[in-house]
Amino acid sequence: MSKKRPTHPGKYVRHDCIEPLGLTITAAAKALGVTRQTLTSLVNCKSGVSPEMAVRLEKVFGSTAEMWLRLQTAYDLAQVMKRASKIKVKRLYPVRAPQSRVA
Repeated sequence: MSKKRPTHPGKYVRHDCIEPLGLTITAAAKALGVTRQTLTSLVNCKSGVSPEMAVRLEKVFGSTAEMWLRLQTAYDLAQVMKRASKIKVKRLYPVRAPQSRVA
């Protein structure tokens, strides 16, 4: 896995979508059909991109829903990997079937 931490997708929404168009959070939220609080939470990295939000972002800003979901998944995985050593599990291995003898 890459050493560089993925950027939260909310930062891309703010810097690559909202700001270049000169939109306020209120105007962008209205265009997306969500509340101002919902969009604020996303751009402040307090919430993530859901599949529904990904479709909304695609429709409003012209990106693909898949791209937004890949960004979110990469970010989420990086967050978990930071604490992976604290996740305790027991590795399981398949049981080998006894060899049959053919006479």
